[in-house]
Amino acid sequence: MPERPNRGIVVSLKAIPHAPGRSRPIHRETSNFGMTKKRGKHQRGQAAGKVDTKSAATASQAAHEPPSAARWARAAAEIADAVPHDVQAPPARQAAEGIVTIQPGQVCDLSAIDPNADGGLDKEASRQALATERARIQTLQERLYAEHRRSLLVVFQAIDTGGKDGTIRAVLEGVNPQGCRVWSFKVPSAEEADHDVLWRYHARTPGRGMIGVFNRSHYEDVLVVRVKGLVPEETWRERYGLINDFERMLTLSGTTVLKFFLHISKDEQKERLEARIADPEKHWKFDPADLIERKSWDAYQAAFADALTHCSTPQAPWHVVPANRKWFRNLVIARTIADTLEAMDPQFPEAAEGISGMTVPD
Repeated sequence: MPERPNRGIVVSLKAIPHAPGRSRPIHRETSNFGMTKKRGKHQRGQAAGKVDTKSAATASQAAHEPPSAARWARAAAEIADAVPHDVQAPPARQAAEGIVTIQPGQVCDLSAIDPNADGGLDKEASRQALATERARIQTLQERLYAEHRRSLLVVFQAIDTGGKDGTIRAVLEGVNPQGCRVWSFKVPSAEEADHDVLWRYHARTPGRGMIGVFNRSHYEDVLVVRVKGLVPEETWRERYGLINDFERMLTLSGTTVLKFFLHISKDEQKERLEARIADPEKHWKFDPADLIERKSWDAYQAAFADALTHCSTPQAPWHVVPANRKWFRNLVIARTIADTLEAMDPQFPEAAEGISGMTVPD
């Protein structure tokens, strides 16, 4: 479906000049329960010729209150206390050994990265090590949630059957759901399509203290739309810059952005699709359209490579994870998330004075 242009108009009231010869601005309609329309109209519930004493009293009170600018200034201290300062995310950390990080300016060549790589690790030992990394994530996530100053956004992209769902389930097992949200992005709704291309993603970014997970993400708008020809090339190419600006804004606002591309081979995808067909309990995960999408394998690989090339930045580099071996994939991703949280170094907030000496009455 072609992208619909956004024809919305934002009007700044400050930009509307006074009418010539008038000393005050033109009256404008606001709410049925506040300022009336252009003079001569009555408010709702007010009959002609009658005086609304309650409204008159409210108007009198408002006339003696300081202007809104002064009220904002009065609240400035409270606002300053509520919004953390100097929360910019720390520099990106080195990913766990075995992951290939695309350096800024580096051309990504997925064909040069072996999806079967396992870093020379032992399968059974790696499964045991995963439990250790999960415990680290759980401990650090509690501190992040309690601190309530910064957040972590973990982005997963992969081709169909790439393992996004399984990775999220395996890596974040045991994490307190109060402090973690997972969002999946599919075909845009009518409301989402009526907004700018990043609107629906921005609305789901994690708030302070939270870990947010994108199962597919804003990169769909330079991937599937490109492969399916839903928008012109000049449109999806411009989006690389928009995405970089979006992620930089998140970083400056205290959200660390961690991006993983799960890299599997075409043969591995075939095996996973066949396994879904063979197992009746997995039929719910199989969509016949996956077989059609598989015909576009090369086009998707090119689209992934270009996205990783153009959108790997110092603050949010792309990490390519060899993902044919699920046990290896889970371990190195869990370790990278734990290392990232450790670098953020969240701290429990200071407790109120005197708690240690308190006693609980019978």
